[in-house]
Amino acid sequence: MDRGWVVPPVTGNYGAVLSNITRAKAPQLLNIRRHLAIVGPMIQTLKILALLGAILLAGPAHAACYADYKAKRDNPLRLHYGVIQLSGQCSARAAANEIARRIAGEGWTLLNVLSVFDDAGLQERRQSAGSFYLRY
Repeated sequence: MDRGWVVPPVTGNYGAVLSNITRAKAPQLLNIRRHLAIVGPMIQTLKILALLGAILLAGPAHAACYADYKAKRDNPLRLHYGVIQLSGQCSARAAANEIARRIAGEGWTLLNVLSVFDDAGLQERRQSAGSFYLRY
């Protein structure tokens, strides 16, 4: 019946040792120290790979957002169709505020936002937008 007591070493005499200043060894289950020496660097590498994977998967969540719109300028009346890249939320309401603010610097007034889209719809609108393709 072992209760974790350190058994004093047997001496040449029959008396017990008065002091035992040696540390008791911690029990090693299945020789885990050598196992950790091998697995430790592997775990660190897996953590780094998981972090890199999370960063790469987060990339498509921030995909580019574009909107096409119609705008006008008075005296003389001029109209234009344009395509703009949005920096804020990718919604028609947010696009209307951002586009109106950005084109107002050159005297244009936003008439309406036609659609909000991603990279897939960008090239098909390039020719129609002409000089107002990603201008603002």
